[in-house]
Amino acid sequence: MNAFDYQRPTSIAAAQAAMRANVDARPVAGGQTLLGAMKLGLAAPDALIDLGSIADLTGIEIAADAITVRAMTRHAAVAADAGVRKTIPALAQLAGGIGDKQVRNLGTLGGSLANSDPAACYPAAVLGLGATVHTDQRQIDADAFFTGMFETALNPGELITAVRFPVPAAAAYLKFRHPASRFALVGVFVARLGANVRIGVTGAGAYAFRATAFEQALTKQFSVAAVAGIELPPAGLNSDMHASAEYRAHLVGVLVRRAVAQLGG
Repeated sequence: MNAFDYQRPTSIAAAQAAMRANVDARPVAGGQTLLGAMKLGLAAPDALIDLGSIADLTGIEIAADAITVRAMTRHAAVAADAGVRKTIPALAQLAGGIGDKQVRNLGTLGGSLANSDPAACYPAAVLGLGATVHTDQRQIDADAFFTGMFETALNPGELITAVRFPVPAAAAYLKFRHPASRFALVGVFVARLGANVRIGVTGAGAYAFRATAFEQALTKQFSVAAVAGIELPPAGLNSDMHASAEYRAHLVGVLVRRAVAQLGG
């Protein structure tokens, strides 16, 4: 790991100033992805801007139509929050199943999304619920946020401040996890929002995406039978020592059908 400068600002304005002062600086939230990449030599920033002391970036707000989670809120806090558990139980369940206790108590929502890790859980919820990512510069719709492996629509120096999750009529998150890392080999977030169904998929591709063929069938008829014959094409999906593209494609269909059954379809 290369030497780097370390700063711990206490306000968003101070973090913005630190980022402007060094174009090679990187913001760090929980460090669960970035620090690992630095140890492997995949990232070598000149400076780390630690966002952990910015009080305005932590907290959860519950409203009748949406839950807003600020960027530095830890996974464990989302999983334990009574308002989240009551309003969007699937979101609390997702957060409670990320990694192990150490990861859940260090990792943050904003860090998970900003890194766009192909096996991260939160991107599936962002897409499945049609969330809005708030930054210090603008608001970004879920469908425009994830652009590639470890790539997002964020501009250099742009900071995620919060994510607004609309409250669905019903939702479920199912994950086929790697037994050691507990990352998602495949994870699907199925949500009923009004007359529409949205499905966010993680782990299967280079970055999170929506399963549109399943969505269209379930919007017409929300039942396991409606998606019984649908399979995701394996072309372009991840294939590695843990699972082939064909296996991941099969898992998407299996998990979608299980989620629909769980929701009474």
